[in-house]
Amino acid sequence: MATVIAAWPDGDSELFVAALWFSVGGAVPILLLLGALVLRSIRRRRLGRTRPRLPRVIVRRRIFAASVVVLLAAATGGAVSLLRHDGAPGDAVVPAALACPEAGLRVAAAPEIAPVIQAAARKVNPGGADCGPITVWAQTPAATQAATPKPDVWIPSSSAWLRIAAADGARYTAEGTPLAFSPIVLAASAATAEQFTVRGEASWAALVDGVAKHRIARVSMADPLRDTTGILAVYAVHQAMARTTKDPGIAQLRALTLRSRLQNPTADPAALLHQAATGAVQDIGVVPTTEQQLSAYRRGTHAVELTGMVPADGPAEADYPYAISATATHRDLAERLRAAIEPEALTAAGFRVAATPHALPLPGRVDGLLGPALQWAQYRTLKSQVLVMIDGSGSMNQKITDKAGQSTTKAALLRETGLSVSQLFGDDTTIGLWQFGTPTAASPAHQEVIPLGPITAKVGGKTRREILSGGIAGYRPLPNSGTPLFRSVLDGQAMMRERAAPGTVTLVVVLTDGKDEQSRFAMDSATFGEQLKAANDPRRPVPIIAVGYGANADMNALTAMARTTGGTAVAATDPADVAAAMAQAFLAAHAPS
Repeated sequence: MATVIAAWPDGDSELFVAALWFSVGGAVPILLLLGALVLRSIRRRRLGRTRPRLPRVIVRRRIFAASVVVLLAAATGGAVSLLRHDGAPGDAVVPAALACPEAGLRVAAAPEIAPVIQAAARKVNPGGADCGPITVWAQTPAATQAATPKPDVWIPSSSAWLRIAAADGARYTAEGTPLAFSPIVLAASAATAEQFTVRGEASWAALVDGVAKHRIARVSMADPLRDTTGILAVYAVHQAMARTTKDPGIAQLRALTLRSRLQNPTADPAALLHQAATGAVQDIGVVPTTEQQLSAYRRGTHAVELTGMVPADGPAEADYPYAISATATHRDLAERLRAAIEPEALTAAGFRVAATPHALPLPGRVDGLLGPALQWAQYRTLKSQVLVMIDGSGSMNQKITDKAGQSTTKAALLRETGLSVSQLFGDDTTIGLWQFGTPTAASPAHQEVIPLGPITAKVGGKTRREILSGGIAGYRPLPNSGTPLFRSVLDGQAMMRERAAPGTVTLVVVLTDGKDEQSRFAMDSATFGEQLKAANDPRRPVPIIAVGYGANADMNALTAMARTTGGTAVAATDPADVAAAMAQAFLAAHAPS
């Protein structure tokens, strides 16, 4: 399989959306797999891109774009690699509270619960002082994780942070049950909430579907490597999508559908709620936040009414463990502080003092949290223009047997994506569709089904997205039709080469059984290879992505054209295998270089 891809090395761009919404493999989803492989190579040659600021966890070296796939592979062996924190302001600053000379117990608490903990500390300290045997400061868990020295007692907003810290060498033991709980809710206006509500219950699956089908215009989420809400929401989305299918690859792509459509992937939920409260924005869209945070919003003066619902198909919750460091020397003070924290004070602050029923348990290994979190944090988009070329010849009617032993046809395997193919591409995608085949001796090599243009623009009263979906769903090869594969590929690449431009990835995707035969345009492989090589222009690269259907597909021919143009060739015989491979390659392509 050829995987060296050439493309324009500069400019921001956006790849067609990675959505395989309620679809299983087959022809068109492979576009994402292959486009992703193309873009992975592009990323490696892009310079000067801004990297996300991420907390330091696990290792003290930087891992670049390919680390996404490395991470997922290493997860099976218990290793985790994440980007080191780049030094966001204040994240590793030692709190002023550490300067308290008489402090015997240093306590870091998540900002939202810190006032309750500070009030409890004043009960223990002589004279109700803030600076005494116990000193408490407010600090985000990501900042505590990155900071040195570490506190004696840590009260993060999720036990997940203890697992992350443990993987980085910090030793904390959670004493007893967590102090408080707050489920993750989807905050939105009542009208927007209706779009992700099914039979009176909120649903991550309904949210993803609403976003993919443009019923929900705006969704923002917190950075999953810096914010508890973000890491728990991402984990919950992936768990919910896993319930919709038995195939892990498809579930992963469904989750990434949401990531690819986020308006703001590093939002601060508190800041968004503040904007809504002051009337700075009238519609924040959908924002996962904690029930406690939304409760505080509702108690205050606010200009916009917001509702909050716990997704029934993936209920996640922030918990607040009381964790004591293995190096703490004043455990007696730690015990006195815990005893002074009153449940009534926690309830008054908007927390729950009992766990949420049926809340998702955290995974046993930290990889289960950080794998999806890193995928989302490193996601990048690229613009693209794609010419899809479908084999309409009679050989596509041939029967094949998939890995499950079921009899089908090459054409049926292609049609499996028909109902949802319109969701596979972002609104900025330029798309065109050709079908090649010669039902008669005088037939042209190929016919234009959809003229190349913006996917959202209308052609004959329908958008290209609608035509694409309907065209592939109704795809029927013509019996006894010849296969002018090579001529069609040369023509398609020539057209796309004229349109290639900096900042845009230009692709030709060929869906075929890989045989050039039985037409007046037939040529031998050597002649085709020479013409294809001669037409290549390194300044205007057009990789060919070739997908071969059936065990008898001529993969030699497809691999040769892919190598010549810097593209990729893939054999498609089983939808599940395609989906799994697509997910991995897609993530690698969207990681920063």
